[in-house]
Amino acid sequence: MSKVRVQTLSSDQVRNLPIFIELAEIAERIKDRAYKLFEERGFIEGHDIEDWLRAEQQVCWPPAELVEDSDEFEIKIALAGYEPDDISVTATPKEIIVKADHESEDDSEDGVTRFSEFHSNRVYRRFELPAKIRTDKVEAKFKNGLLKIEAEKLAESQPEPKRIDIQTAA
Repeated sequence: MSKVRVQTLSSDQVRNLPIFIELAEIAERIKDRAYKLFEERGFIEGHDIEDWLRAEQQVCWPPAELVEDSDEFEIKIALAGYEPDDISVTATPKEIIVKADHESEDDSEDGVTRFSEFHSNRVYRRFELPAKIRTDKVEAKFKNGLLKIEAEKLAESQPEPKRIDIQTAA
């Protein structure tokens, strides 16, 4: 399994980093797409959550799983077609943000693409956690298109780490 770079932030007050600005832009695109789905439905109410989730999926979110046990959170995200260097993970005490981005090459030499569901080479997932984590203990590994993140919970008696560390894969 290859290690993936994890940027750790000891305070969730740091919101001016590029990843948070990009997430705000993505949220706006999701909102616009959800409204478009509502409009296409003829402005029929009662499908708000369905429209929002469908918009998230269409805009940029790959399938994922979040599992919590007594000591840690484990997150798995399907990122087929990406390499470890394409993926970055940002951890704050209450959230994990995953960004994957790579350059796509046009494999067709003379052909014309008639249909494609590859709508984006950039994907984001943000997980708001129900308990604080130790940002200095977050690990991310990538194998066979599956990103696995382990985040140790912060014990109630432990002080929150104050340093910002950036770990890079070797």
